[in-house]
Parts: sequence; structure tokens; C-alpha cells
Amino acid sequence: MWEYLCSNVGYDPRMSITLPGPTLGVVGGGQLGRMIGEAVARLGVEVVVLDPTPDCPAAPVVSEQIVGDFDDPDAVHELASRVDALTFEIELADPELLAEASAEHDVPVQPDPGTLETIQDKLVQKEALADAGVPVPEFVAIATAEGLERVVEEFGGVMLKAREGGYDGRGNVPVTDPADAADALDEVGGNAMAEELLDFEREVAVMGLKGADGETRTYPVTETIHREEILRESVAPARADDAVVAEAESVAGDVLDFLDGHGVYGIELFETRDGEILVNEIAPRPHNSGHWTIEGARTSQFENHVRAVLGWPLGSTDLVAPAVTANVLGDIDETQPATLRGVEDVLAAADADIHWYGKDDVRPLRKMGHLTATAGSDDAAADSDVDRDALLSRAKDLRDGLTFRDA
Repeated sequence: MWEYLCSNVGYDPRMSITLPGPTLGVVGGGQLGRMIGEAVARLGVEVVVLDPTPDCPAAPVVSEQIVGDFDDPDAVHELASRVDALTFEIELADPELLAEASAEHDVPVQPDPGTLETIQDKLVQKEALADAGVPVPEFVAIATAEGLERVVEEFGGVMLKAREGGYDGRGNVPVTDPADAADALDEVGGNAMAEELLDFEREVAVMGLKGADGETRTYPVTETIHREEILRESVAPARADDAVVAEAESVAGDVLDFLDGHGVYGIELFETRDGEILVNEIAPRPHNSGHWTIEGARTSQFENHVRAVLGWPLGSTDLVAPAVTANVLGDIDETQPATLRGVEDVLAAADADIHWYGKDDVRPLRKMGHLTATAGSDDAAADSDVDRDALLSRAKDLRDGLTFRDA
């Protein structure tokens, strides 16, 4: 066991941290695991990932991959036996198994598996937030098509959500006509929650950070732009007025107080037409809406997540330049080997950086990478809507020049 983690459950400024550092185990080896590995290699932190896909996206940039399912007891215990600390980059991790492996191998796991268990079920998550006094949209459990019909009529439309397993728009179905209730319930798998369908001003997100010493920090409030329930672009700082930004930061602080365990949390929010902030969903891990922090913040969300998990001092979350991230999605009609074209234009751009996720196959609307456009040195401190509008257009233009289609 690495000396620092062996002797400290949290950061103690009297203790020295030496490099090379510890070995971190990550349940999940997708793009988030890949970016975790990229972020902490320079800190001397070794990363071992557990993922069921051989040669998963994280494999080329981490020390080792254990091939196994997220809920495979043998694989999770093997991971725990070979590392100094555990975390996860996907909500499909098994919280009970993580807690068991942590106890048996005397290896800390962060964020707390109990937090993961609460967040995994969207209904349980919303009930816990509401009980804690955190503002959320109106919601109700749905068990039958008849019940959904009544709720659609009462709310005038709902977003039907699978309670578990949904991501990137999968598992979310808007329902505005009671006659569509049965089909919608079948689509999400029957175990569902319905939320009032909000006519919101914009969606925003806050990447929140909890350290081992109880310190909390937030990154600047980010505007998130979705189509077909999939995040397309993120704008940082958000194009919202100061009062809305302050309220979003306040609500995010309440969420962080509610959660147990240290690390980064992606907190997705709605800004209503009257400026109210409501919590949409929480991810107990780095999040797509925070990818801009790699180029746009002093310390990226990925490095800070690992710092927090290991009990190291947290890095600055300050903005270094306004930034816009544009996701690169599959623009093809059926699954095929992934070859992205048009990359030379992004590489030639002085104000843009591209990130490739290493997935072998591309599917329609699958997240394959992202690019981030940042404000130049002459206007890095600029904070006007005009600057961010132009930056958003720039990022979209560069992204729209990329394609997986044959020439």
C-alpha cells in the first residue's frame, strides 16, 4: 500500500507527497477512464482499469486493463488487490461489490458507494434530493401505462425516464399525448419515473468537487446545449446573468453537502423562465459537460477527480480562458469501423484542440470524441455574450467539418 494512502484518510498538510505516486483502480475504461489516464500520467499515478471490452478506449493510455464485467466479483476483487485506491467512471459499477472489495483489501473507494447506489436509480436520487431540500422538478414513480396517462394529463407533458441505466438520451422519452403512454413505457423498459416537462430557459451544469479534507470547490457554471437528449455543445462560462449563475452555484453547493465521498460530481441543472434553478441529474464522476476544463481551467476535472480520490490537495478550478466544447458524434446510418475525416482543419486551428476517444466502431450519434475552442490570448479574460456566441459558432463550424462518412 502506498505510504500516503496507508497513513491518511484525508489530506494532512503536514505530510509530504512523493512521486511516483500510487496506483489507482478505475471501474470502467471508456472515454472518461482514458482522459483520467491522460491527466494523471504526468503526476506519476499509475492507472489500472476494469472494463468488459478488450482493448477498451482507456487501454492505450493506462498501465493495464483487467477484462471483466463491472459486476464480476472476481474481476473487481482482482482490481482492488492490485491498487492503492478505487474509483469508477460509470454508474454501472456495483456499489455493494465495491464496498465489499474495499473492506476486504483495505483499499479506499471514492466517491462513497452509498452515493453511487442513491444516484443509480433516478427515482431514489430525486426523492433523496427533495428530502434534503434541494430544488427539483415535479416527479412521480410510474408503474403502468394507465398511471402514465394520468400524469401526462396532470402535468401537460412529461419526460419519462428509465430509473436505471439510461445515458446519452437513451432511456429518456418525452410524452405529451396520453395515447403514447403505453409505447413510451415499453421503450424505457417499464420501471420508470416521470418528470414535469419544463419550458426552461437553458440547461446549465456545475462540475462540483469534494476533497478528502471536506473542502468543496466548483468550476464556473457551464451552459449545456442538447438535441435529441444528447449533449452537443458546452459553453463556459454560461451565457446567463449574474443572479442565475449565483443561484446555480448555491444549488450546486447544496448538492455537494448532500453527497458522501470525495471526487468530482457532474451536476446538471435547469434554469427556468423565471430564473429558478432545479436539479436535473447528478453523475458521481467526471462528466461530458466538464470536458472544457482540460483546456479552459487551471486544473482539469479529471486531474482534480484523482487528486480528491487520493486525498491530495485540490487543484485550482479557476477559468483560464472562455471555452466551448463540441461533441463529435457518429454521423452515419449504421455501425461501421471508425475513421474520422476532416481532422486537418482542426489541427491547423490555433484556437482548437481535438480529443479522440479510441472507439473502434462508430454508430449513429455515438460519442466518438470532442473538440474544444478557446478564446485567444488577446481576449482570454473576455466575458461578454458576443465572445461566447462567436466561440460557439467557431467550435460548431470546426466540428461540422468532421465526418465519418466516406469521401
